[in-house]
Amino acid sequence: MGSVSIRKLQNSGRRSGMTLVELIVAFTILLVLTSMAVPLARSNVRRLQERQLRQSLDEIRKAIDKYKDYADSGKLGPPDGVDTFNYPKTLDSLVEGVKGAGAAADTKVKFLRRLPLDPMTKSREWGVRSMQDDPKSQGWGGQNVFDVYSKSTDKAADGTPYSEW
Repeated sequence: MGSVSIRKLQNSGRRSGMTLVELIVAFTILLVLTSMAVPLARSNVRRLQERQLRQSLDEIRKAIDKYKDYADSGKLGPPDGVDTFNYPKTLDSLVEGVKGAGAAADTKVKFLRRLPLDPMTKSREWGVRSMQDDPKSQGWGGQNVFDVYSKSTDKAADGTPYSEW
């Protein structure tokens, strides 16, 4: 019995832990996994921004169309903010509102609570095109607001510029 207890004492003196090689292998695996996760996270963020951009553009375009429908139907007041094509003069007029016509002349008709944020530029400044402008124009003639686009110079994954969405 005495010899068994001596062996236990000798074996208990060994330290348990990881060797240097095991640590290097563990860190290498961790580094490889991290390097694969970062691009995936970036692409997910970009996809989310693109979805938000589509929603913002859709929201503004629907407000412009609704403005035109109201102007065409005669529900908007005198043409202080309406041109001959019945589109708004500025994007701000969608937020500030326009006087109604007839019995609703004392009220303002608003089409947006606020301009949505452009997720690509992180601002509420949008590029605008009038009905008379070229569809891919980056300049605004100033006649009316027929369409909007992002002022971002970046391109989507398919290669199309965000300004052409």
